[in-house]
Amino acid sequence: MSPDASEVPGPPSRQYRSQKWTEATGVDGFLNRSSLKVQGLRPKDYAKPIIGICNNTSEFTRCHLHFDNMVTAVKESILQSGGLPRVFNTMTMGADNTNPMGSSFMHRNLMAMEIEQTASIYAMDGIVFLGACDETIPAMLMAAASIDLPAIVLPGGPALTGFWRGQNVGPGIDFHRALDAQRRGELTADDISSLEDSLERSPGHCSTMGTASTMTAIAEALGMAPAGSSAIPAVDSRRLAMSRNVGEYIMQLVENDLRPKEIMTVDAFDNAIRLLAAVDGSSAAVMHLLAIAGRLGVGLHLDRFDQLSADTPVLLNLRPAGDFYMTDFFEAGGVPALLHELRPLINTEVITVTGRSLAEEIEGAVVRDRRVIASLEAPISEPRGIAVLYGNVAPDGAIIRTGVASANLLAHEGRAVVFDGRADLDARLYDPEFDIRPGDIVVLRGEGPRASGMPESGRISVPQKLLDLGITDLVRVTDSRLGGTVKGTAVVHVSPESAAGGPLGLIETGDIIALDVVARSINIGVSADELERRRELAGSKPARPLPERGFARLYAQSVTQANTGCDFDFLLPLPHAAENPTLVKEA
Repeated sequence: MSPDASEVPGPPSRQYRSQKWTEATGVDGFLNRSSLKVQGLRPKDYAKPIIGICNNTSEFTRCHLHFDNMVTAVKESILQSGGLPRVFNTMTMGADNTNPMGSSFMHRNLMAMEIEQTASIYAMDGIVFLGACDETIPAMLMAAASIDLPAIVLPGGPALTGFWRGQNVGPGIDFHRALDAQRRGELTADDISSLEDSLERSPGHCSTMGTASTMTAIAEALGMAPAGSSAIPAVDSRRLAMSRNVGEYIMQLVENDLRPKEIMTVDAFDNAIRLLAAVDGSSAAVMHLLAIAGRLGVGLHLDRFDQLSADTPVLLNLRPAGDFYMTDFFEAGGVPALLHELRPLINTEVITVTGRSLAEEIEGAVVRDRRVIASLEAPISEPRGIAVLYGNVAPDGAIIRTGVASANLLAHEGRAVVFDGRADLDARLYDPEFDIRPGDIVVLRGEGPRASGMPESGRISVPQKLLDLGITDLVRVTDSRLGGTVKGTAVVHVSPESAAGGPLGLIETGDIIALDVVARSINIGVSADELERRRELAGSKPARPLPERGFARLYAQSVTQANTGCDFDFLLPLPHAAENPTLVKEA
């Protein structure tokens, strides 16, 4: 029986990828169309561009609790714009709810793989990515780079600023200060419970400039998220309006066949690094940007972060390095206003997911509060972003986020106090009888990507015995990473990590470490001969066993080091890997 005239689809304006599924012949075509018709769809419905909506919602994380209405708005907009939306979910990612804290980092690669595989086998002509918590946006951008279908990122938005006892509060520095006050006897357990009630007042990611806020802002600077989309509060009605805009934008991207490789160019990455420096953002963003660039074959090197940070002043006054919160950032003009201030330092001719140039996107953006967003002529501070360090502690590099470090510790020599893994540190460092002295440098190893998946083990509190002496900060050196909302002096991402044979594994308690951020160096006062002797001795000991099974084993076997993004070696484009031997797994 012939279909009604209304059932017969007109010719598409261009050839779509989904037609490989919907117009296939034989058994495959029959089953593909039958499965669509089971959903009540008609031929004229699935003759439209099919748009995947990648959703990260889960009750394990508060970052995404508001996504249902956003998904509905995107779907309605795609339908109104002549497309067919199809929602699919990914594994959940919530850094705050994992144990150990930040264990979600190692699953960034798994989520990117999952999205890539889903897109490869289903009929999608374009993808909308909804993400919020720390590793979701990076994973989605990595997947977008590998899939290279028309794609757009819709950030989930920050939570409303917390309010406690007459002052604004947010994740990270505010509650760490409260916990320190409790240890000094200034606050009670009931006080801390009251702060827990007040810190997060709505769904959404952290309201400070942590990793989530940093990466959503970077998605805008890369051109992969619409201008103005990152700072809108999660529960603000304007986020639903933005969701509708995204439904229209993805249809334009598909129609014009504009793909991530045309948007995330070398110049776009430079813009993203400039923004990272200007917002004084999370150090984890360095690894994420390296991983995204690696997927694209863009030759981004760790040193580029230092080069661009060195002459990019801080224009944003947000916690943990500043005074305000993401809601204040939004009200002050958000990322478009900040990029407008950065125009002399960035390339504004790059294309964005709206199909317009960055210059067009930020034209007319206005700073509404100079306390929050400053100008190049009168910045919040002189350049103080990411500094890249080298030396016999970190031959392949390490980084320090200078904006959250103590100025008096940026040039420091001290006695190394060494811990092998987080459990060892927790068991000994906070014991009142433990030998920790003023000026000591805490060295934590065995927490890098290969050894433990790179959790936020760099969150190391000052021991009580030092607090009692009035010492509120110390130098930490680790192959792990630091949470984006945390303030403190920490040399992180030491490469190679100790589990990969890095010299961090040769340091002994009592060695003198010299940190000099101005000179971009970190060294131990031990001769090369002595280090070689220690290496030979270490080589006679049994190697640390790989995890027994599952994804953890795959990760330990295949992850690259922090200085190249901690991606999997087998997911890098082969020409790029061949040109960059450090990215190729050793035989």
